[in-house]
Amino acid sequence: MQTINVQIDISTPTGRRLLHEVEKHPKTAKIEYPLPEGVSGQKTYTLDEVFDECIDILSEHYNVDGRKIWKSIK
Repeated sequence: MQTINVQIDISTPTGRRLLHEVEKHPKTAKIEYPLPEGVSGQKTYTLDEVFDECIDILSEHYNVDGRKIWKSIK
């Protein structure tokens, strides 16, 4: 697969229109948004990492196996 990097100025109506057109093709185009200034350089977590940590905290607090409960209701 051949790839290119494109920068689109989304502050203009034409740039936003181009972005929306590209978003219509998720199998072909991948859009990466820059991180906000306050987040740059900090550790970010995936949804799965956050969920696992929350399950661990709740399991410890309530003295139950949260993963076992989650699997039974899933």
